[in-house]
Amino acid sequence: MGGYGWRGRLGPAVPVAPGARVDRFEIFFDLVFVFSFFIITRATALQVTGGALLHALLVLAVLWWSWVVHSVVATRVRLGEGFVPVLMTVGMAALFTFALSLPNAFRDPRGNAAGPIVAAVSYTVLRLVHLLLYRHVVRDSPAERRQLMRFAPEVVGSTLLLLVAALVPPKIDGLFSASVVRDGLWIMVALLQYGTGILAGTWGWGVASAEHWAERYDLILIIALGESVISVGVGSNLLGQPPTWPAVAAAVLGIFFTAALWWAHYDMVGPAARIALHAARDGPRVAMARDAYAYLFLPMIAGIILFALGAEMIVHDIADPQVPTDRPAHWPGVPLLFGGVACYLCGNMLFQARTLRTLSWTRVVTVLLLGASIPLAQRVPGLVAMALLTVITVGMVATEVIVFDEGRRALRKLVFEERTSHEAHEAAWRARWHEQPDEGERPGG
Repeated sequence: MGGYGWRGRLGPAVPVAPGARVDRFEIFFDLVFVFSFFIITRATALQVTGGALLHALLVLAVLWWSWVVHSVVATRVRLGEGFVPVLMTVGMAALFTFALSLPNAFRDPRGNAAGPIVAAVSYTVLRLVHLLLYRHVVRDSPAERRQLMRFAPEVVGSTLLLLVAALVPPKIDGLFSASVVRDGLWIMVALLQYGTGILAGTWGWGVASAEHWAERYDLILIIALGESVISVGVGSNLLGQPPTWPAVAAAVLGIFFTAALWWAHYDMVGPAARIALHAARDGPRVAMARDAYAYLFLPMIAGIILFALGAEMIVHDIADPQVPTDRPAHWPGVPLLFGGVACYLCGNMLFQARTLRTLSWTRVVTVLLLGASIPLAQRVPGLVAMALLTVITVGMVATEVIVFDEGRRALRKLVFEERTSHEAHEAAWRARWHEQPDEGERPGG
């Protein structure tokens, strides 16, 4: 027993089986990502400028890549079984520390470098946890080990670039020059990461469970939408003062258009894309998983953060009793709100085009309406601007329910038959457990 080891006591890593669903520990891990999204929104909301938005998008891109790597690891090993949760808890602590350091990562680069250094070191620890765990999982697969080595330059390069971005700018004279160097290094990190994902190709990879992969990304999108609700409610200080009718109306409108965005993905596009991912095999499945989910979910997440910022700014003015109710929303609340929703829908259209090879004209018209409505929405009171956005998004949903009724019914029927068949097969399989005689009842037992 003395040589059993801690991994032996906790149990081995358990591979992900075809048809597996999301592990509960994965959802637990995502709580830290929720916090990270919230921190990005909160830090940007302090002073919404072009530079702050650039920094928010850079942090989001780097953070999202770590989540993509995390989802790749989760396609091979169950994160909640054996010794794996212990290792992943270290990764959670590193991610939490990374999120805490984000508000200081892009402040005056000539000042204290503690924040950027903590961000770089914690991100390095997170990537190493994923790398070590995946290396352990594929230790008996030469092809996957070789593919993993193709990503080694990205891991080393991105972590080193973040460390350089933390250490070098404080030594540069001039705020502008130091800021350009720091931002340029972060841009290089994002380009290196996403470029490596394309150049490495699909050979040697596999998505054992299409159900797990699709569900994994659908859940993180729901979490991001939920974070936007929290951001508007808490960030606009609706809880810190007596409610007014305009504030209540703004909150209700925020729920309505957020629900419309949920509907835009989960009513038809999401379920149909999941079926398409199931139908794909080998390299085409990996390519679809990478392009549609790992890459094209990013503009949807970015759009959510942008419209959450815009909605928070507008609702803050609406809820403030000192601000006249007929005053137009402060800049850049309306462009962020309408532009963020348009970004989300554009990302969703690209996702639909990649998985289903179709494009809904209703989404194209909605995006054009959103862009055309920005000049008008900037001239009317904030509550009217939010009502206009709600009318456009809810109108899109209502139009699709009517126009695509036949397709929606066919999809619902197909999904129901699939789930019924799956449940029957699973019940029959598990019934075999009860049919097995106990050891004492076996012949010769």
